[in-house]
Amino acid sequence: MKQLQLDDSVLVKNYINGDERALETLLNKHNQRLTGFIYSKVGDREVTEDIFQDTFMKVIRTLKRGAYNEEGKFLPWVMRIAHNLIIDHFRKNKRMPMLKGADSMNLFALISDEKLNIEGQIIKKQIDSELTTLIKELPEDQQEVISMRMYRDMSFKEISECTGVSINTALGRMRYALINLRKLVDQNNIVLTN
Repeated sequence: MKQLQLDDSVLVKNYINGDERALETLLNKHNQRLTGFIYSKVGDREVTEDIFQDTFMKVIRTLKRGAYNEEGKFLPWVMRIAHNLIIDHFRKNKRMPMLKGADSMNLFALISDEKLNIEGQIIKKQIDSELTTLIKELPEDQQEVISMRMYRDMSFKEISECTGVSINTALGRMRYALINLRKLVDQNNIVLTN
């Protein structure tokens, strides 16, 4: 019980120094939050368990290699690993969900319309492909927030927790990502309406 009260950074150091129980404590400490986060994205208990285990395998490998340098930000780091594994899961299954919202993201509105005719579906695929290519031209922090918000429908609170930045910073990154994406759309003469 005493170990549960230790700070994450102390537990990480203890584990790196050979205390296997420290990892178990970290796992128990964050199990519920991480499992809840994964399940909220995948909606399947078995997949949640698999991604949870893969996340901690990656954590263990990184810690054993001595490659961990997220001092004081253990949970956001683990959440980022889990988030990336969730994205990999959806990519493998080719069913990356798209945001179905109106707010200022109408750039993606055409992509989410699943009742298009065959010609519309071909156009949709082309636009989706072009937007995906353009997103890769954005700075990495903007790509990350677009991916989390648009493809995973994460709240800005979740994005800030995963990336270890404030909600305002996450909102700012999204704003700049959309501004830059619109510029890229214009520069590349991509028409987003049919």
